[in-house]
Amino acid sequence: MPFKSLDELRAACLDLPAGSDAAANAVARRQDTLTKPQGSLGRLETIAAWLARWQGRDMPRLDRVKVFVFAGNHGVTAQGVSAYPSEVTVQMVANFAGGGAAINQLARIAGAELDVIPLDLDHPTGDFTQVPAMDDSAFLAAVSAGYDAVTKELDLICFGEMGIGNTTPAAAISAALFGGGAEKWTGRGTGVDDAGLRRKVVAIEAGLKRHAAALADPLGVAAALGGRELAAIFGATLAARHLGVPVLLDGFVCTAAAAPLARLHPAGLAHTIAAHVSAESGHRGLLEALGLPPLLDLGMRLGEGSGACLAVNIVRSALECHARMASFAEAGVSEK
Repeated sequence: MPFKSLDELRAACLDLPAGSDAAANAVARRQDTLTKPQGSLGRLETIAAWLARWQGRDMPRLDRVKVFVFAGNHGVTAQGVSAYPSEVTVQMVANFAGGGAAINQLARIAGAELDVIPLDLDHPTGDFTQVPAMDDSAFLAAVSAGYDAVTKELDLICFGEMGIGNTTPAAAISAALFGGGAEKWTGRGTGVDDAGLRRKVVAIEAGLKRHAAALADPLGVAAALGGRELAAIFGATLAARHLGVPVLLDGFVCTAAAAPLARLHPAGLAHTIAAHVSAESGHRGLLEALGLPPLLDLGMRLGEGSGACLAVNIVRSALECHARMASFAEAGVSEK
């Protein structure tokens, strides 16, 4: 296990490589020679430079793209916060294995390998209205599982999640890290009715009150209010930074899972791009709080890494234009 204590994990979160200015600048210089008005491809140009910065290559590549879907179960579902029973988490993991989920189709189209990692599904986290979701040992184990999943040879990774009830811990983490109270961050998740939405708000308020002493520490927030799949996404995001692998974040749950890294280090999520803004009501505000403008806005709220996988195609398009367009000199096109 990479992290044997919270102090070790905290030190790793504070020791983050800055990426390669030289590689990003090389991309920017090449962009200015290509047969187009400067800047006319908008974010496609900055995406190419982002890839270069975090891969540390003047010419980025996307030979190995991987989607990690982490799955976990949540004790807070006992509070009636989801429209679906918790056994659906296990059933959906089986569906992923059988190739029947949306993420299977989207990963295939994106040319991405899919890796589904269930995390102790037979033992849900604690109900955070009563006890911490995870003690230090369980939290560090989940963070370490995510950290260990990422390998250096990957060129781009996407994170997804599966966990019935997990928009509740995502909203709780958002409220704890950025304030504003439970109602600001709480949405309907899997489609709860008005009574279910109120139960979510009440559960989050109870969790924030019960664990008030932990809320000054982003790692304490993630342990007390989160879940194993969120902790694993946090660990994998940290590993990606240490290994020089750029990251596409999926929806509300993935963004909330990674958010403690931004609270621990001011540039903690610089190696990430928000793939999309989901229809879950708290996501847009969370992206604004983190300074992460989304690439897509399609009204999606599935999770699974689905929005991140769609964004892989945009990143591939950015790289193809950067790598294959002719320069003005090569094409014999007059410059202004």
